[in-house]
Amino acid sequence: MYIRLNENEKVVAAIKEGLKKKNGFCPCRREEKPEYFCMCEEFRKQIEDPNFEGYCHCMLYYKGK
Repeated sequence: MYIRLNENEKVVAAIKEGLKKKNGFCPCRREEKPEYFCMCEEFRKQIEDPNFEGYCHCMLYYKGK
């Protein structure tokens, strides 16, 4: 298993800028809830799933097998 940033540098730059504006909360979510703080709860659960392979909700991180 490995986790990496999206290969698209423009996506990474846009998401990182959004994270700055929202104080570390996922820029793809409207609310600033603890479960949306990057790396979000949804993706942490996906990381725990040995069968999951793919991007987090905002496409910043990728989990590979």
